[in-house]
Amino acid sequence: MSDATFSVVTSVYTIGGLLGSLFANVLMDRFGRKGTVEVSSTMFVIGSACMSIASGLPLLLLGRVLVGIGAGFGLCVGPIFLSEIAPSKIKGAVGVLTQFAIVIGIMTTQAMGLRLATTRTWRWVLVASSFLSAVQLILGLWMVESPTYLARHKMTKQGAVVAHRLWGATAPVIARQEDNDESVADPLLEHSASDVEDQKHKGRDDAITVPQLLKASNLRTPLMIACFSMLCQQLSGVNAVLYYSNDILSKALPDFGPYVSLGITIVNVIMTFPPIFLIERIGRKKLLSLSAIGALISLWGVGFGLDSGYVTLASLTIITFIASFAIGIGPVPFVMIPEVSPPHAVSALSSVGLSLNWIANFLVGLVFLPLRNLLAHGDASKEGRVFYVFASMLAFCSLVLLSIYRE
Repeated sequence: MSDATFSVVTSVYTIGGLLGSLFANVLMDRFGRKGTVEVSSTMFVIGSACMSIASGLPLLLLGRVLVGIGAGFGLCVGPIFLSEIAPSKIKGAVGVLTQFAIVIGIMTTQAMGLRLATTRTWRWVLVASSFLSAVQLILGLWMVESPTYLARHKMTKQGAVVAHRLWGATAPVIARQEDNDESVADPLLEHSASDVEDQKHKGRDDAITVPQLLKASNLRTPLMIACFSMLCQQLSGVNAVLYYSNDILSKALPDFGPYVSLGITIVNVIMTFPPIFLIERIGRKKLLSLSAIGALISLWGVGFGLDSGYVTLASLTIITFIASFAIGIGPVPFVMIPEVSPPHAVSALSSVGLSLNWIANFLVGLVFLPLRNLLAHGDASKEGRVFYVFASMLAFCSLVLLSIYRE
């Protein structure tokens, strides 16, 4: 493929992700969390299969778009589903599993690529993806639906059964009197008083659409939190850092060139472990603050190292940036959005936030190289300047987010 063709094949995945995120709220509210997970799995099965048998560009592009749509659905429904079935005491830790699963998937794929990324065997990576997605699709048939979704749709008997499967023999039931005096029972997610109060409010309002969300003045703060938490992820320049990581670290470690990408991903996986244990102990806001500070210092170090010719400094700060990103900016937004969203607006808020994430991802990829070249004025020793721009954008988004977010 030419560079232009390769760029198209790469970018259509992001377009598919945006489409999936835009329509995820419709799927979640119509078919439930479980149904949306199954649709997402189906997209992965078909999309990966199309790419694995592609003999030309059209089928390859179709596969990339379908996989992107599946990723858009999955990124929206995953954090919400986990938040709605998790006990309140470990809800944050369970929410981090979204990001943890993402980096595990990347690491597994890169490890497979070390052996299979050849002209004869590359299709087996996609066959493996299609197979794993098919396994998830089948196993998903035995997955429970979210008790919150069932309560909101007046399916109280099914909700009681799900609560029993999730929490054991005696899941409490709260009787709630509606305006029409119809008695409805809401199954509890947990056994604590705070969860009782949460469940009393589940199901009182019909799910709102994205246009209604954008017009609702009482949802401005959750909307801003959803948007700026996603902007922190992409405008941190994580993809730009990863772009340079192979080149810089390969120079610093010439004997380990093929393993650099895998090594960076392993660091990402390892550093995603601490938030699982720390998020409930020190809180979302402090974890996000520490992550942002570490990322800002690291971005400055990458820029200064590149501009000054200090390869060792640039190499070390790339690692510290990935570690800083992994402990907060990466996983915490997926925890925050379901927690700050009212039940009737969580699907729409997730769709807006994740759609903005995909758009920012696409724009950063589009302008990164031209912006780097513009700021460097053709001087290869000044290519680090672009990272000061990312540091500025991350600082702004982090300050706005931390100023409006209340735990």
